[in-house]
Amino acid sequence: MTKLSLVATPIGNLADITLRALETLKQVDAIAAEDTRHSRILLNHYQIDKPLFRLDAHTILERAPKLLEEHSHLAFITDAGTPGISDPGAELVRLALSRGDELELIPGATAFVPALVLSGLDTSRFCFEGFLPRKGKERKERLEAMATNSATSIMYESPNRVVKTLEDLSAYCSETREVSVSRELTKRFETTYRGNLKTVIAELSQAEVKGEIVIVLSPDEKQESQADFYIQAEKLAAQGLVGKDLRKALMALGAPRNEAYELSLGFHSEV
Repeated sequence: MTKLSLVATPIGNLADITLRALETLKQVDAIAAEDTRHSRILLNHYQIDKPLFRLDAHTILERAPKLLEEHSHLAFITDAGTPGISDPGAELVRLALSRGDELELIPGATAFVPALVLSGLDTSRFCFEGFLPRKGKERKERLEAMATNSATSIMYESPNRVVKTLEDLSAYCSETREVSVSRELTKRFETTYRGNLKTVIAELSQAEVKGEIVIVLSPDEKQESQADFYIQAEKLAAQGLVGKDLRKALMALGAPRNEAYELSLGFHSEV
């Protein structure tokens, strides 16, 4: 049985690596990397000299079984961040589990967490969307879902497609929806653009955007409001308010008349 260590690596600044990650990379028999040329920079920086094998989305099904078979302790690292998040690590995990191998994750950097915090948007509930489909029905459905999501939405995007994705979001959400776009996180030229979709699109259309991109979209306020009033309706119904009385109580709390009416039809007294 092989031990597979999934090791999180810096998303930009090479200093953002844990002591445990370095210790693990020095102890393993071999290291599999999404891009060996990219990962060699990190390994050389910390004077880690281990056999290094390329294992990306195109080669993982072909090469991974042999690597897991030949090495008793194998580490896997991606270009940046935590393996298994929008990268081939997820496929490697499934393969290792099917073989009965031992798995461990060495935690560390993940791009969407700092982007979410830096956005200034609601962090209490969020939905990570990864990379959106580039076109077709699936992309349309994902955009529609985010437009009505009562939680903050987070997605990754490439520099050359970020404005297009923001324009698509604007079409589904309206140009006044709040958004944050972070690039080059933890690096020298780290930048976060904040504002509504209209202003951020205008700003990025005039900028030379490079590096990894994280988009953070604010929740749909209407959906948030509906969720809040639903919770209030539950509490009031539990206290014995139903029908017209429940409707009046919800309107007194600020619920729109039609929303209060619809909610009042769905609850019955629990006392």
